[in-house]
Amino acid sequence: MQLCNNTQLLEDFTQLLQIKRYAPNTIKTYKQALLQFLQAFPNQNAESITPADIEKFIYQKVNKEHISASYQKTLVGAIKFLYHEVLRKKYHLNYLYPDRHEHKLPQVFSVDEVQRIINSCTNLKHKAILATIYGCGLRISELLHLKVNDIDSKRMLLRIEQSKNKKDRYVPLPLSLLTLLREYYKLYQPKGAFLFEGQYGEKYSARSVQNILKDAMKKCKINKPASVHTLRHSYATHLLEKGTDIRIIQSLLGHKNIKTTQIYTHISATHIQKLNSPFDDLNITI
Repeated sequence: MQLCNNTQLLEDFTQLLQIKRYAPNTIKTYKQALLQFLQAFPNQNAESITPADIEKFIYQKVNKEHISASYQKTLVGAIKFLYHEVLRKKYHLNYLYPDRHEHKLPQVFSVDEVQRIINSCTNLKHKAILATIYGCGLRISELLHLKVNDIDSKRMLLRIEQSKNKKDRYVPLPLSLLTLLREYYKLYQPKGAFLFEGQYGEKYSARSVQNILKDAMKKCKINKPASVHTLRHSYATHLLEKGTDIRIIQSLLGHKNIKTTQIYTHISATHIQKLNSPFDDLNITI
């Protein structure tokens, strides 16, 4: 009976997230988090779970299972949405969010590494995919949803439609990338809605894109913790190193908050190398 109740609760939870226009990936993540929460109370109805029970659950996850701060935020966010929006209970749960956030600098490729990675692709589609992600600083989801008519060759722009934060934006389209995409189009002639199609005309999969990068890095003998998103980080970092204004980079990446973009100032080699250490002001004898 409890399983039946939870099934209906998950359906109501999902429906309300969709009504409020949460992103598909956020809905999927929240559903998984909520399911984990409900499974921790197999003999209780969700309405009978108290704030004290919820605190104990989060404590267990943080101190026994050592979940990350970001996943803690996800769990609390999903639980809070359930009780505030679905069950309409006025539980005060904000105090369960982490106060100290993890600050990890993103990994980036050097310009030489990006060039080697892209050039190592002998498959033209694979090369075009990695080149487009780096050349326009795209998220993987943005690449997968690209359409042929998003390419504006007259104005040399690429349109990114309804990406994160439900916003459209344009990014510059490099001439060399346009040439590559034209060669790709001639050879593959995508028939469906998307610029990059799978084997049977369906939308290309994110896993396949990750595998393309993984194989390319292996060919180039580049051993560093990286994902497809590293190409986007590298695009932003390389723009900054070329002297591009941080506000322009913010716009190109589609960041809502400038603080998100400012992280690249911490990893730009050019900016770091230009700094003079106070040690240089000392008169040290050898």
